[in-house]
Amino acid sequence: MAMQDTLEQLQNFDFSDLDANNIGSWPKVVKIIIMVLLAALVIGGGYYFYLTAKQKTLTAVQATEQDLRRDFEDKSAQATNLDAYRQQKEEMTATFGALLRQLPSDTEVPGLLEDITRTALDNELTIESIELEPERSTEFYIELPIRIVVEGDYHKLGSFVSGVASLSRIVTLHDFIIKPENSVNNLKMSIEAKTYRYLETEG
Repeated sequence: MAMQDTLEQLQNFDFSDLDANNIGSWPKVVKIIIMVLLAALVIGGGYYFYLTAKQKTLTAVQATEQDLRRDFEDKSAQATNLDAYRQQKEEMTATFGALLRQLPSDTEVPGLLEDITRTALDNELTIESIELEPERSTEFYIELPIRIVVEGDYHKLGSFVSGVASLSRIVTLHDFIIKPENSVNNLKMSIEAKTYRYLETEG
């Protein structure tokens, strides 16, 4: 009966009769409705302004957690393979040292020129010139260019190039120029050989 009475009061009530300056005189049911609406408004505003911001923070923290977890897994895997990495580093250091030993020092350059000359003579080539060119410095090493001009037939020139490339010291070959000299069977080849010297840093 109380619910029915309340509904009848609402049906018969004229909201234009409400006096904002005398809220105490409003019917009880209207006060309850107003309080419910205000409570809903406060809860909704609180959710929007407080919980929404917290949700964004939580999402960002969860993403950071995933990144940290992946970082931890990567570092854990690296730590697990630490001994293998150390062994690999030692092998690379040994290989690097072996390569450095293949680079001629200043005092070994004349010996390298002799090796190139001997390779040309062993292949029955006529040597026109073997000349050292100015050094070229890079960040980690110094290039020592050697301009070589020799004459002979095609196969002997090929054997000479192969022989120079297989010397015990590192030698690379660049800028081939081959042209007939007096006959098609006699060719003149100009080629630049480069060897390298490690650039030692001071201190």
